[in-house]
Amino acid sequence: MPLSLHPVIADVTQRIAERSAETRRTYLARVESAAAEGPARAALGCSNLAHGFAACSGPDLLAVKEARKPGIAIVSAYNDLLSAHQPFHEFPAWIKDAAREAGGVAQFAGGVPAMCDGITQGRTGMELSLFSRDVIAMATGIALSHEMFDGTLLLGVCDKIVPGLLIGALAFGHLPAMLVPAGPMTSGLPNREKARIRQLYAEGKATREDLLDAEAAAYHSPGTCTFYGTANSNQLVVEVMGLHLPGATFVHPGTPLRKALTEQAARRIVEITRGGKEYTPLARVVDERSIVNGIVALLATGGSQNHTLHLPAVAAAAGIKLTWDDFADLSAVVPLLANVYPNGSADINHFHAAGGVQVLVGTLLDAGLLHPDVETVAGPGLHRYREEPILDDGKLIWREVPTATLDDTVLRTADNPFAPEGGLRMVSGNLGRAVIKVSAVAPENRVVQAPARVFSSQADFTRAFRAGELDRDVVVVIRNQGPRAKGMPELHALIPALGVLMDRGHRVALVTDGRMSGASGKVPAAIHVTPEAAVGGPLSKVEDGDVVRLDADAGELDVLVEASTLAQRRPAEPPAPEEWWGNGRELFTALRSTVGPADLGGSVFGDPAPWAITTEKPVDVKGHA
Repeated sequence: MPLSLHPVIADVTQRIAERSAETRRTYLARVESAAAEGPARAALGCSNLAHGFAACSGPDLLAVKEARKPGIAIVSAYNDLLSAHQPFHEFPAWIKDAAREAGGVAQFAGGVPAMCDGITQGRTGMELSLFSRDVIAMATGIALSHEMFDGTLLLGVCDKIVPGLLIGALAFGHLPAMLVPAGPMTSGLPNREKARIRQLYAEGKATREDLLDAEAAAYHSPGTCTFYGTANSNQLVVEVMGLHLPGATFVHPGTPLRKALTEQAARRIVEITRGGKEYTPLARVVDERSIVNGIVALLATGGSQNHTLHLPAVAAAAGIKLTWDDFADLSAVVPLLANVYPNGSADINHFHAAGGVQVLVGTLLDAGLLHPDVETVAGPGLHRYREEPILDDGKLIWREVPTATLDDTVLRTADNPFAPEGGLRMVSGNLGRAVIKVSAVAPENRVVQAPARVFSSQADFTRAFRAGELDRDVVVVIRNQGPRAKGMPELHALIPALGVLMDRGHRVALVTDGRMSGASGKVPAAIHVTPEAAVGGPLSKVEDGDVVRLDADAGELDVLVEASTLAQRRPAEPPAPEEWWGNGRELFTALRSTVGPADLGGSVFGDPAPWAITTEKPVDVKGHA
């Protein structure tokens, strides 16, 4: 028997709703005014409509021309550079056939860019990564702006791509929309072995050929990378938000079940258009309750801290004001139930085999930690997401699975968690606010107090490491990496070297206004520091040798310097404009000049002015003796 909703879940949801009342009301009014009674394209002029079906043929041409059947937009992040997105090559043909059989007509409305953080790690291309999310949102808006469509299928998997597709689709919230995943690759080289070889390479004890062989064995086929980084966190979060078909998330590409789920997505989107019996616009699916459900799922699995950027940005697109305090208060009551790399040795396929999303949803519902009464693309209520899809004599059906793990070293139920709290915490102090992922950090490493060594680039850090300058207790400060400075690149390339220092017995931490990959591991890292150094945040005044204290247990992030001394220091200079040139970066200058702070999602949409810490709780800005 499910428990009543946990009081903290209820309270956080209520305060989000109250805080967002005006903006949410405005959003919903705008959405309602855009809704059409019949197929949207019926209102187009003859010339407009003719342009919309000129490339069609056969029954699809007639269906579009007559404007009686619902039109379905396919918006895809397909490219064959990214392993996670290569499987989408086949999906449009499957979708078109299935939509036609269901009484609709599907057209490929537009492609969106999809860059790979794995390829760009440590390179200048990574400085465009966060901005790509908002470019994807705008590209989605262009695809849907033709007013030809009554529903949307969004094909995307990885880091910025899913949030970008969702932000763009929410601008058309009167349309039903569903995310269609491609699934993970099969398991390759174990993640811990890959990490070991990366550290050996950082120490000069493995060759480039050794490293490349290990990486190729880990990333070896079409599908999502198998560690629990941002891509797989994306997939889990949006399923628990009710935006995937139940159980669709972690089914491998190239399997009959993957094809059947994709075809069912096409049939289902036709059913939930305005002309159908179960009209379910995206604006009704994404509300305060589903946002909280997504956060709970993220916390319960120790997912990527990148979502402290993405979920506030997605919520804002739906008129909802989400803060880091909401994450912090939910994390205090949500138990950690998954042990997937980098939090453990298992990969996402092991998580799925242990019961996966279905067991996770079941135990969180039973513990009163999820809102059950939400709208989903599968119908009313989250209970459908306790069910797993299977093929029964070639027919797709769903069956409910027991709420019991098949491997408690990988996945547990709420009455037997790995830890009583979630995987993310917020820290604050006289350096501002930041996020830390604690699920992969050993308890004895969560408090670090040591002299700072300050850098303004990953390259400078690497030179110092190789020169032996960091072989001691140290808090590495990498500043001028925030949204305004360099587009907030991920700094995952630092982790092998920092891991080496930890393995030598040193107390080590990282503090940065940049980002860290969802694959962040054992190194305690306070990231997304806001206000960032480039706008004069306190991080800009830290000097080599200052003692910095990071206490993830107490939620503290401070430089132990007198307030009067800090006030007298001149902030470090932000990067010069000419430093942000080359490899296409100059094309994004306008976005860099308007982007908002990390705790508001690092977004170019909305008001870029509030470059202050946004919090409902007081932030300690005192100096320390």
